[in-house]
Amino acid sequence: MAGKTASKRSSTMAKTDEVRSTPGDGKHVDLHGKVFELPHFTMKEIHDAIPSHCFKPSIIRSMAYVVRDFFYWGTLSYIALTYIPMLPSAYLRFAAWSAYGFAAGCVFTGIWILAHECGHGAFSRNKMLNYTMGLIMHSFLLVPFHSWRLSHSQHHKGTGNMQKDTAFVPHTRSQWLEDKFGKNAKANLVEFAELAEDSPMAALWHDIIHQLFGWPAYLLMNVTGQRYDGASGMKISHFYFGEDSVFYKKNELTLIVLSDIAVAIMIGALLVAGQAFGHFNVIMCWGIPWLWVNNWIVAITFLQHTDGCMPHYDNKTWTFARGATATIDRDLGFIDTHLFHDIIGTHVCHHLISTIPFYHAGEASKYIKQVMGSHYQADLETPFWTAFFRNQRSCKFVEETVGQEGSGVYMFRNLYNREGETQPANLAGIEKKGEFDIAEGLKAATGTATATAMSMASARNLDARRRLSQSAAKASLPVLVEA
Repeated sequence: MAGKTASKRSSTMAKTDEVRSTPGDGKHVDLHGKVFELPHFTMKEIHDAIPSHCFKPSIIRSMAYVVRDFFYWGTLSYIALTYIPMLPSAYLRFAAWSAYGFAAGCVFTGIWILAHECGHGAFSRNKMLNYTMGLIMHSFLLVPFHSWRLSHSQHHKGTGNMQKDTAFVPHTRSQWLEDKFGKNAKANLVEFAELAEDSPMAALWHDIIHQLFGWPAYLLMNVTGQRYDGASGMKISHFYFGEDSVFYKKNELTLIVLSDIAVAIMIGALLVAGQAFGHFNVIMCWGIPWLWVNNWIVAITFLQHTDGCMPHYDNKTWTFARGATATIDRDLGFIDTHLFHDIIGTHVCHHLISTIPFYHAGEASKYIKQVMGSHYQADLETPFWTAFFRNQRSCKFVEETVGQEGSGVYMFRNLYNREGETQPANLAGIEKKGEFDIAEGLKAATGTATATAMSMASARNLDARRRLSQSAAKASLPVLVEA
């Protein structure tokens, strides 16, 4: 259950989070029923607490990591191309290529993260070197470096701001209902359809598509990004260099063209390599690891900004410090600390001061925690992929806590009515001991209605889902009260 999972959180979580509350008592309440209090420390306090050497990048050290990561990939590729074809069994070759793909994918992700350092100016103090190395490394992975760099800077400037953030911007309830069920969906006709749709197989299929293609979809179509007043088409693509782009200013368009050319050159290089060394070898040595990069970047970014304890703010409540700390550190062991350059375990530090090199971020985090105190967020106990699947299924939309309307503080909610989770506003159902009990609601349903619900669990047809919701409403299942 969500409540039990939440109890495993690191002791560094906010002490105020240990206080449980219910909506309507005048406090902000997160998805797990814990009280959230607004942070009030300043960025000056954060800066002053960190030793000065933590702000200083080393060109030699940064370049050494680049050489190391490409050496790792070269070595893995040589071993794979030399020895895997010698294996006598197709099953063994499949297993060996799978192991190679995973390992090389982790190395590729490390290269992506080093380019990320370049984009923030944390690679070195030489802007031209940062831009050159970032362009090379990101283009190698088909990422338009400057296009990403410019939009990513907006993400850092507006993290946690519902109107200004550019990555993994959560839906409000109304947006979520519209996207999932259409513009004419009514709040009191969708809850049971969503419950039925939350089957393990449906969730798994969604996650596979999300992980493999979410990152390219973000670059091409701004999926999960800011809505920009309904802009669509090429205007919201990171590859678009027209003056009506929602991302870039006129004086930045030359850099967008340069990034596109670099990506096109890499695509051409892959085609030439396929002709020279065989398309199968290129797909296995570069293509499969590239898919792993897509998986890791989406998973890492999602978990850095999505959790039942994470707040989001509107313009009037947001400050840079509050937004920068609306993120959470996690633990992925050796993969993170060695191959991913500690981007998962020091992300709070990174959002507070993104120019700190990753190899100083661990030390800087110790001092940052002293200033943040109870507001520092970390979940170092829940396994990475457990947290991923839990949050994918639980963190559906954000809304203000009941009794805190107009506060500008939004917490994650869902419609599943699970034990231990804070319910969304206006939830109605069969009340039992002060709580809404879905089991009692199910008892009120007829056997036919229950069978219908089960048979429609994987239904994709919108009208069918609405009919199912209407049946649920007639059977007295818990629904959302229509405003």
